[in-house]
Amino acid sequence: MATINANFLKLKAGYLFPEIARRVKAFTEANPDKAPRIIRCGIGDVTEPLPAAVRAAMHEAIDEMGSRETFKGYGPEQGYEFLRQAIVDHQFQDLGISADEVFISDGSKCDTGNVLDIFGKGNVIAITDPVYPVYVDTNVMAGNTGESDETGAYAGLVYLPCNAENGFVAGLPDRKVDLVYLCFPNNPTGAVATRAQLEAWVKYAKENDTVIFFDAAYEAFIQDPEIPRSIFEIEGARDVAIEFRSFSKNGGFTGVRCAYVVIPKTVSGKTGDGTRVPLHQLWSRRHSTKFNGASYPVQKGAAAVFSEQGKAEVTELIAHYMGNAKLLVDAAKAAGLQVFGGVNAPYVWVGCPAGTDSWGMFDKMLSEAQVVITPGAGFGAGGEGWFRISAFNTRANVEEVCRRLATLLG
Repeated sequence: MATINANFLKLKAGYLFPEIARRVKAFTEANPDKAPRIIRCGIGDVTEPLPAAVRAAMHEAIDEMGSRETFKGYGPEQGYEFLRQAIVDHQFQDLGISADEVFISDGSKCDTGNVLDIFGKGNVIAITDPVYPVYVDTNVMAGNTGESDETGAYAGLVYLPCNAENGFVAGLPDRKVDLVYLCFPNNPTGAVATRAQLEAWVKYAKENDTVIFFDAAYEAFIQDPEIPRSIFEIEGARDVAIEFRSFSKNGGFTGVRCAYVVIPKTVSGKTGDGTRVPLHQLWSRRHSTKFNGASYPVQKGAAAVFSEQGKAEVTELIAHYMGNAKLLVDAAKAAGLQVFGGVNAPYVWVGCPAGTDSWGMFDKMLSEAQVVITPGAGFGAGGEGWFRISAFNTRANVEEVCRRLATLLG
């Protein structure tokens, strides 16, 4: 008899976004007359077309694939040199990162889960609360947790509370942890960490031999020049951090799929006998074994993001979504709600009206306003009482959402 990975059975509920889709589907089937009015501001999926520079580069790459002389078969698993070098030149200039420390992949969601492959059992793992669900669920699947309690918290994880009092930026753990997940700009709360806060994290990591998983998928949305976009802007971070980045949100690649991980050769872990091993070599081995690389046309498109035309077009995309975010922030505040995010991030984190919980607010917005938002409770117990509105949408849709929010709560 084939046995299963029983850790999957610890996942008491479905993954957040399929659950939202299930509820929306049930509503539309029960209310077909209201279905055309639904505006989706839940999942953080982009709406605007791929930049013209990206499309042109991908067309050119497809044409190359039509000739024997320029056809590309299997590429390097770690990514083509032209893209890895472009990333270093444009994203990590003067930060001491080399092209061979960059690994191209098909998505940060995959990378933040797959990275657990190179770490052993028994690590003490810290996550923020609320949190991007993938960080928790992949640890459950990997057997790094016990069962969950009535709040949904899993035994074995160290939860770092984020709330209005600390600006949704977690404080340092009060104990030694081996791995910690940090996401800035944060999904779901839109919070950002200051340089001083990141310096404190790096200092903590060096003192406690902790590895930081730094998810910077939304770094392009930072408007404040004083806010670091990379953990590697902090002195000493090359010894303790892995950074995850994506083309999904800045370049509109959610349906194209391309991301990358930066693992400096100086960050390491330990074997059971205390021998230090560079994580770079472990990830390279894992990547080569389990991944055949992102496609050539996709990588050509990704490299075009860093062309002069590409950078200008991405800047326009960012301005569009951040313009949406400002409208949503203003509308939520005008409705008398407490608001975080939406300034250096494309997510607006909103407090529920008194007496309404997160899923209650989801149902209210869907049934009365035909707007899909994300209930904060779906991001952990710390998200209860809040909801997330995504700014990834057309301007017309966002303006309509603002009108409906005013009508609903005005």
